[in-house]
Amino acid sequence: MAEVQRIAVITGAGTGIGKAVALALMREGYAAVLAGRRKDKLEETATEGGNAKSLVVPTDVSDPTSIRDLFAASKSSFGRLDLLFNNAGIGAPAVPLEDLPYETWQKVVDTNLTGMFLCTQEAIKIMKAQNPRGGRIINNGSISAHAPRPRSVAYTATKHAVTGLTKSTSLDCRGYDITCGQIDIGNAATPLTERMAQGQGVMQADGRMAIEPRMNADDVGRAVVYMASLPLDANVLFMTVMANLMPFVGRG
Repeated sequence: MAEVQRIAVITGAGTGIGKAVALALMREGYAAVLAGRRKDKLEETATEGGNAKSLVVPTDVSDPTSIRDLFAASKSSFGRLDLLFNNAGIGAPAVPLEDLPYETWQKVVDTNLTGMFLCTQEAIKIMKAQNPRGGRIINNGSISAHAPRPRSVAYTATKHAVTGLTKSTSLDCRGYDITCGQIDIGNAATPLTERMAQGQGVMQADGRMAIEPRMNADDVGRAVVYMASLPLDANVLFMTVMANLMPFVGRG
């Protein structure tokens, strides 16, 4: 019997973690719906995926209409959805907490939390109605879902909130054969973390600046592929994948 085509939606698929995960899933035989703000970067991911099926859908996850259009395009093209990798996210400038503008706070919340919630809603609607029923949702949490960096209140607060979203989704969707898990990533080598390895590095909890080790983003892709490979009666609720030498485990 021929293997059934599996369909995955990946947000933030044009660069960094999202791109690495999208390519890893395509190598495993998934058809990938590539969502992100920059069409040119999404097309680069699609090209690097070689012969794998893909669909490029420019998407702003801070816009509810854009999210609805993404999942409508995915369903129209492929008919079902097996995996959502909720990855798109942004940070804010590193300023003292009391100086962070409301507008900046709201933009981070709209993208990192509300956008992930709305993508989750749309995925559930498809997954619970399809035949065979069910699917898997994997949220990108971050080490910041456990511990903050200095001057990162908006990013850290939203990533802590993602943990609650993961647990609630896992609980509320059991009856639909939908699983939800979270991958918390530390210091993957992407354009967003280049500053960690350059110049003085990044601020530590005691105010010092320090260079921090990073890991290959492809290792995150392999971890997500593992989570996605499980049958729907099993789930990795939380997984932490981090650069082994980064200053997370211990006192800073």
